[in-house]
Amino acid sequence: MSVIVTGADGYLGWPTALRIGSRTDERVVLVDNFARREWVESIGSTSAVPIASIDDRIARASDELGVENLSLVEGDLTDRAFVDRLLSVHEPETIVHTAAQPSAPYSQINGERANYTQHNNLQATRNLLWGLHEGGLEDTHFVETTTTGVYGAPEFPIPEGGATMENQGERDDVPFPAMAGSWYHLTKSHDAANMRLAHKQFGIPISDVRTAIVYGTETDETAADPRLATRFDFDYYFGVVVHRFCAQAVAGYPMTVYGRGEQRKPFVALEDAVEGLARLATDGPNARPDDHVVYNQVTRAISIVEIAETIADVAGEFGLDVEVEHFENPREEDETHKMEIENDRYDELIGGQSTTFEEGVRQILGTLVDHEETVTTHEDRFLPGVLTDGE
Repeated sequence: MSVIVTGADGYLGWPTALRIGSRTDERVVLVDNFARREWVESIGSTSAVPIASIDDRIARASDELGVENLSLVEGDLTDRAFVDRLLSVHEPETIVHTAAQPSAPYSQINGERANYTQHNNLQATRNLLWGLHEGGLEDTHFVETTTTGVYGAPEFPIPEGGATMENQGERDDVPFPAMAGSWYHLTKSHDAANMRLAHKQFGIPISDVRTAIVYGTETDETAADPRLATRFDFDYYFGVVVHRFCAQAVAGYPMTVYGRGEQRKPFVALEDAVEGLARLATDGPNARPDDHVVYNQVTRAISIVEIAETIADVAGEFGLDVEVEHFENPREEDETHKMEIENDRYDELIGGQSTTFEEGVRQILGTLVDHEETVTTHEDRFLPGVLTDGE
């Protein structure tokens, strides 16, 4: 038996694969087609932190961490024949599915990228679910990182999973309605529905991990050697807001708050995100569901203004003079929305938050100061509009 980690070359997938490998004697099969490197290059950006080749990463995991159970299978999950071969050869006990085109802004550039995002993400998940069913592997625990973005921005606390609907005096528990705000986020809404159906029809145990905005540059494992580092994107298309703000601070560029910036978004540190996925893959009966379980992979909600102000405060420790500027919001959103989101199930899974937001910012700035030249030479990638529909 084995554990398969898809998207294992990615920001979240790589440190997750390392942690799983350090906690189990089973073979950990890393699956990727390395498209993320190509997507970021295509929009004229790069990872601030140099990324070793996957072969070098695996070799260093053995030398530095004593993790010797990692192996690579390169392939495209949208290819059904490839997926069927992967599953039949490795017969996974667990699949941790982190592979996806993950950028909402990238999916919004034009119709071609929207279509690509939806085909890539949805086809990969369907292939895996149907491959498990038709390959007689319905006992495999299927863990996918969807997104808290499927919830939209409702005016009531977001439940960890379903909701109760009432109509004409009758009540029932139903899946939370898809309220996604981008073509990317909608792929995860569809994935959530497809996983629910796969559990109902095939009996596959499902952990739907609705990932918040993940921030941070390293985990205990990736910090052991520079060649174990995970990628760090900071551009408008692939860099989440915390990463982009920190990069702007290092480059001496004003932090750009769109609109009032009082809206709160859900966040989780990379360390806490990796820990949850690793426990789901390695804790056996304690984490393996017989059912379909939803986790809100979030530790707290933070306003955009608070993010900027925290980064400005911490930046002073590194001798950086940072300004916060407000710009017209290019997105259609409520700039004062005070998101509340339940996370009791996920908090219990990881044993509580390990990294505060301020600690995460300090880690990011400490890393980026060492790679200032890479950031400054790509500072034109910070803002929207750097690509046209024809590019």
